Formats: sequence, C-alpha cells, structure tokens
Amino acid sequence: MKRILLLFFCLLLTISCQQEERDCLNFHTGTFEFETLLDGELVKTTFIRDGKIEIDYFRGKTDTSSVRWINDCEYIVQKLHPKSMVEEKAIHMKILSTDKNTYTFEYGLVGATNKERGTAKKIK
Repeated sequence: MKRILLLFFCLLLTISCQQEERDCLNFHTGTFEFETLLDGELVKTTFIRDGKIEIDYFRGKTDTSSVRWINDCEYIVQKLHPKSMVEEKAIHMKILSTDKNTYTFEYGLVGATNKERGTAKKIK
C-alpha cells in the first residue's frame, strides 16, 4: 500500500511540474486581434508586428511602437510618438502560453507590480 501511495505522489508531482507549451517565435510577426472590456464595452484592437515595430489600430486611430525582445517570450513596447506622459511609459509583455493561433499574455507598465492578462489571436 505504501508503494502505491508513493508511486501516486511521484506521478502527481511529475504531472504538476509540466510547463505549458510556448511557441513564442511564431508570434513575433503577424497581424493580431485583442479584445477587452473598456468601461463596460467590449472593444477590439488590431495590431501588426514585424518583430521590431508594432502598429496598433484602435477606434479609428493608428499608433506605432517599438518592440524590444528580451527573450523569445518577453518584450518591451514603447510608443514612438507619445501624446502624453502616460503614453511615454513602456509596457512589459510576457507570453504565458501559446496555442495554434492564439497566445495568452501578461502585461503591465515596466517596473509596476500590477499586471493584467489577455489573449491575442493571430489572424495573418
């Protein structure tokens, strides 16, 4: 009986240590969509990323940001032409998991502890 329990706990430990698969390189370039709730309204952002530049399309406006990859799954986004002090702040993005054409990510201002999560879908 002790052997069965020991085997069960070893199996459980092995399964719980598996990390989610992340094929982050597949998401360095492409056209993506991201939906979120903003003031109670579901809004969609479309963005095109070519590895070093990201162009965002949101509510009829276009914004361009630089992209600096820290590693395959983390990068810093910095607006090239900020219109306010808030827009001057860089955002740290971290891809947590990937699937065929989607990835789940965590984001927040560089240095801040408050993080948000989202899911982006690659459409091209």
